[in-house]
Amino acid sequence: MAETTTLTNTETDVFTAPPWNVIVHDDPVNLMAYVTFVLMKIFGYNEKFATTLMLQVHQQGRSVVWTGELEKAEFYTQQLQFHQLKTSLEQSE
Repeated sequence: MAETTTLTNTETDVFTAPPWNVIVHDDPVNLMAYVTFVLMKIFGYNEKFATTLMLQVHQQGRSVVWTGELEKAEFYTQQLQFHQLKTSLEQSE
């Protein structure tokens, strides 16, 4: 009997969805300490990092506080809005 060899060529295309940014915007209502507290609570950030993000919001009018997959970004946005922070989503470049 003759031995038969089968060669298989498999091509895989990996599609990765672009990441999304969760953005907190400055508002005239929330105190800086409260924004820091919420960032620590939602994301588990340490106080120093949460304060850095809060200062970006305060001084620059906005800060990208998290970047990642859309579903998680939508969840974080809802959580931040539940805590009365002005928040939006945008696709990362």
